[in-house]
Amino acid sequence: MRKIAIGVAVSLMVACSSIECPLNNTVEAVYALDGDVTQLGGADTLTIWAIRSDGNDTVLNRMTSASTFSLPVSYHGATDRLVFCLTDTFGTFILDTLYVHKTNEAHFESVDCSPNYFHELTSVESTHHLFESVSIAYPTVNYDTSKTHIYLYLQSGD
Repeated sequence: MRKIAIGVAVSLMVACSSIECPLNNTVEAVYALDGDVTQLGGADTLTIWAIRSDGNDTVLNRMTSASTFSLPVSYHGATDRLVFCLTDTFGTFILDTLYVHKTNEAHFESVDCSPNYFHELTSVESTHHLFESVSIAYPTVNYDTSKTHIYLYLQSGD
């Protein structure tokens, strides 16, 4: 009987100490086109890159026919600077810089899991060359990518 009790106790301790890290542990902000233009034209290409403080800028995404897309959020610094370049079939392009102001909150599941950062978007602004306006729809950026975080309103072609 005592062996059974010890066996049950050990089993419970092992079961309780087993932590499963989340499979979806990517923290990304979801962007959506809104307003008069809700999808890029099939031949238009949107390229997005991040301006990094160390000078190693990096392309995050290149797409056509898009209406929504996800981009990673940096876990250092209070502002992410993203450059959006929309290129048409003639090679004409328009650049706009988006400034995403945010907080960075360390998030730990367990010492067994990789650390991550959640964010609270505090404001967003652009240089208004490509975008007429930008707005925050849902400020909390975490593992949940089912919500749109930022709406982008393209300049009308008038």
